[in-house]
Amino acid sequence: MNRFKRTRIAPTPSGYLHLGNVLSFALTAALAKQTGAHVLLRIDDLDQARVKQNYIDDIFETLEFLKLPWDEGPRTYADYKNTYSQIHRMQLYEDALQQLRQQGHLFACECSRSVLFARHPDGVYMGTCRDKGLSLDNPGYNWRIDTSGATLPPNMQYFVVRKRDGFPAYQLASVVDDVQSGVDLIVRGEDLRESTQAQIYLAGLLGYDSFVSATFYHHVLLKGARGEKLSKSSGATSIQYLRKQGQTAEDIYQKVGQLIGISEVVSDWEQFGVNWRRYL
Repeated sequence: MNRFKRTRIAPTPSGYLHLGNVLSFALTAALAKQTGAHVLLRIDDLDQARVKQNYIDDIFETLEFLKLPWDEGPRTYADYKNTYSQIHRMQLYEDALQQLRQQGHLFACECSRSVLFARHPDGVYMGTCRDKGLSLDNPGYNWRIDTSGATLPPNMQYFVVRKRDGFPAYQLASVVDDVQSGVDLIVRGEDLRESTQAQIYLAGLLGYDSFVSATFYHHVLLKGARGEKLSKSSGATSIQYLRKQGQTAEDIYQKVGQLIGISEVVSDWEQFGVNWRRYL
């Protein structure tokens, strides 16, 4: 197996961590141990309207409860707030956006989400505003990448890199953060495979060779009782809820193992490193 320098776990503080997060974090920690990579904890908090301190605290409490290790990043709420929040890296994102602008890769878009889904119920944007000549200096517009000619999934064509509120979008911020922190191993859910394609394309435009050559693993997704992807709105699968029901860390690891079809007893994160290719 290849050796890596750094990987990361990057929860979003918009709800309480759930079983799907545990699978992703356990696989990341297990692969890091096997490959010599340091684990960075990064909290993706640019959606400030949804960030709450109890969600931030839940990240630390859950990682500690499950004995999931990390080598770099915040250890407390104050640590996160004062040093590690993405808000402290806004200039890095702005520099990347201005580079894309100067290179002519951007166009302004006036379409709101309601307008977009009214025109295209599947959420696929067809480049409606690309040739309108709208000013990028209008604060109420999204900035989109002109992906004409790129081979990307339909829902990643003309993806947003700066939102209408002026904040960088996830696709751009995630790439900039990974490059800035030297991440060369990224473990994420299968649902983000198309996002990975968009990010690799974006990194190529920005000249981020380290990201383009990084190793990506996309793991299977845990499903709910009706076959839906687990989310932070699925309260009964949150680690906080399960802990209140008296579940131990070993119980939670065993539950995750069962959900992905592991027949053996699983009691800690290291055991997800055994036959890990079955889940990626």
